[in-house]
Amino acid sequence: MSTEIFIISGFLGAGKTTLIQKLLKEAFQNEKIVLIENDFGDISVDAALLKSGGIEVKEINSGCICCSLSGDFIKSLKELLERFNPDKVIIEPSGVGKLSDIIKACLDPRILSLAKVKAKITVADVKRCKMYLDNFGEFFEDQIQNADAILLSRTEEFPDRVNAAYEIIRGLNPHGAIFSKPWGQINVKEILHPHRDDGVHAGHHQHAHECKCGCSHNGAHSHGEHKHGHGHNCSCGHNHGAEEIFDTVTIRTNQVFSIEDLKARISNMEKNARGTILRAKGILRGPVGYMNLQYLPGDIKVTECTASGDMLCIIGRNLNRQELCSLFSGE
Repeated sequence: MSTEIFIISGFLGAGKTTLIQKLLKEAFQNEKIVLIENDFGDISVDAALLKSGGIEVKEINSGCICCSLSGDFIKSLKELLERFNPDKVIIEPSGVGKLSDIIKACLDPRILSLAKVKAKITVADVKRCKMYLDNFGEFFEDQIQNADAILLSRTEEFPDRVNAAYEIIRGLNPHGAIFSKPWGQINVKEILHPHRDDGVHAGHHQHAHECKCGCSHNGAHSHGEHKHGHGHNCSCGHNHGAEEIFDTVTIRTNQVFSIEDLKARISNMEKNARGTILRAKGILRGPVGYMNLQYLPGDIKVTECTASGDMLCIIGRNLNRQELCSLFSGE
C-alpha cells in the first residue's frame, strides 16, 4: 500500500501549523507520519515547534519552494519515502508557495510509484483574505483554486468577516468544500474526506499555468536574505515564483528578551521599518525559557514554548536587512 500525501497550504500566518497539530492529535495517531516543512527562508520555525511532538520532520530549505521543486524537493521526497516508508506524509509548503507546484511535484513518476496525494487542504484567514487577494493574487488564488477543501480560520475572532471571505473563496473555487465553522466543531475526518459540508462538495480544479518566461527561479541567497528583481506589479504577464516577489530576512540572536521588550520591538518594527512586513515568527530566549513569537500586521502574539531556538524570520517586500537586525540587537 502506497504512502498517502496530505498537502496543507495557506498564505502567511493563516493557521497551517495549528491545523497540522489538530490532524496529528485527532486523526493520525498510531500511524507512521513524516512531516515536510518547506519554509521560505533559511530556517523553519514551524518545524522546530512541531518536532517537540515526536514527529519526524525533514526540512528542505533551499530558498523558497519554487527554487527547490525542480530537483531538490522531488529527490528529497523520494529519499524520505524510501527511507522511512511512512503511512502518511504531511507537506506544509511556505505561506508564499504555490499549491500547484507541490501537486505537480507529487505527480512526478518517481513519487507516484511510492505515494499518492490523498488531500489538498488550504487554510484561509477570514480577516486578511481580501487584502491578500488584492495584493498577492497570483499566490493566494493558486492556493485556493487547487484545493479540495478550504478551511476558514479566525472565524470566531471575526464573525463579521466570514460571509465576505466565503464569497471570495467560492468565487475562486466553485467546487471545493468550504468549512466555516469554528475549528473546535469540525471533525478532522470531514476535512480529510470532504463531502457536502456547508452546502458544498469537494472537487478538482485545473492547475495554474506554468511560467513560460524562461526566467530563473534560483534567487539570490545571501546571509539569510533574499533580494530579487521583479516587483509584484511586473507587467510582463507571466507567473512568478515567490522568490521574485518576496524578501525574507533571517536573524539569529542569543539575546534574552522579556515579553514586554519583544512586543515593543515588534511594534517599533511595524511602525518604522521600511518596506512591507507581512509575517514574522521566531523562537527566542526569554527570562526563564523560550518564547514563540507570531506576528501578522496588527497582531502580535508571544507565548512560552518548550522548543528552544535563537531565530527570527521576517517575510515581506522591500525589506532592509540591516535595519531589521538593528531593531532586535543591542540593549
